[in-house]
Amino acid sequence: MDDGRADFDFIFGDWRVRNRRIRDNADPECTEWVEFDATAHAEPILGGLGHIDRITAEDPPFEGLTLRQFDPEARVWRIWWASSRRPGHLDPPLEGAWRDGRGVFEGDDVVGGRPVRLRFEWTTDGADAARWQQEFSWDGGRTWRLNWVMELSRTGAA
Repeated sequence: MDDGRADFDFIFGDWRVRNRRIRDNADPECTEWVEFDATAHAEPILGGLGHIDRITAEDPPFEGLTLRQFDPEARVWRIWWASSRRPGHLDPPLEGAWRDGRGVFEGDDVVGGRPVRLRFEWTTDGADAARWQQEFSWDGGRTWRLNWVMELSRTGAA
């Protein structure tokens, strides 16, 4: 079935992840970027209508978990994020879909005590490389600021 449920199937397996992010995402004025390497593993769940992926880094020490679920009726993906940087917290979901080889997912959250609109954007060559980026909008979506980029490269078979 080509309703969007297979859009993230490329992510299954193991990845090397090169991260580049703004040091302090809670500060809309911060311009200092940091870079670090990580590894990630993703696998399907819920009969293929969802999946989880786990990312870990040693320097700085960091672990994150993503849950993605496809809603076949609405034909959208919802994405939840949790990390060791905010123990006990599950971010509100972002929602979106893939069109023309690009996945765009948006939602609202509070960062640093301020409301923020978030956007995740995915692109992939479908096999051995993918790119994820995150943008924040502090003005309700009128302007966007890139604050995190992950370049993924395959380390093993999917």
